[in-house]
Amino acid sequence: MNDNTTDSNLVVGCLIKKTTNMPCPSCGTTRSVIHLINGNLNSAFMINPFGFLIAAILLISPVWIAYDVATKKETLLSCYKKTEYYIRQPKYGIPLLLIVIFNWIWNIAKGL
Repeated sequence: MNDNTTDSNLVVGCLIKKTTNMPCPSCGTTRSVIHLINGNLNSAFMINPFGFLIAAILLISPVWIAYDVATKKETLLSCYKKTEYYIRQPKYGIPLLLIVIFNWIWNIAKGL
């Protein structure tokens, strides 16, 4: 499989890239996840490291939601609210923003 394509015609592509001809910070994440599913860890990382985060969320979220429904709890929502609270604090938010900016620069530099 080519790094720039997927097997699905459903993946239209990044609206930002189509509009501005410049990749966004998350460009390539879908392809990265597809490479992860196929066991190509190095390719997945090189396309977009955010694919690892998205894959983890895709694996954990359904199980967590099922747990919350079964136990009638809201632990996922509580975790989300705590995460949002911390991200809004500059000591956490600024480094995360810098990671996103670095990834964006990397996407541009590699011609994604």
